[in-house]
Amino acid sequence: MVTVLDLKKAKMQALKNKDENGKVILGVAIAAYQKAEVEKRSKGQEMSDADMVSVLSKVIKECEDEKKMYVDAGREEDAKNSEAQIAILKAYLPQQMSEEEIRKVIDSLPDKSIKNVMVTFKTQYAGKADMGLVNKVAREFQGR
Repeated sequence: MVTVLDLKKAKMQALKNKDENGKVILGVAIAAYQKAEVEKRSKGQEMSDADMVSVLSKVIKECEDEKKMYVDAGREEDAKNSEAQIAILKAYLPQQMSEEEIRKVIDSLPDKSIKNVMVTFKTQYAGKADMGLVNKVAREFQGR
């Protein structure tokens, strides 16, 4: 799993390579991680791998929203930069479960209610599944 140290090393490499997108987005990810770490420590908890995935996912979501705003405003160069930043961060995320894998897990659950499915995936598959996709697939199982 990726650590904050890996992100810091990557940022240093981006600085050496004069990669502006890498430098900026890795700095944002590091700052978001450190903020989350402070919040966890204030509650007496430690950061986990799932927390790192959550931080990276949130930063990616922010970049996607930013990209959409740039596209809507006709700022194609900025949209390309946002896309490059998203690609940099996605390289640090673990392989996500496919829709078919999610469907198999849900099918194997004795209780297929939305609430139970979401709890199961948040606890057992944290960071390995797109929760939006899990919700979509779980809805298909309702009423069966």
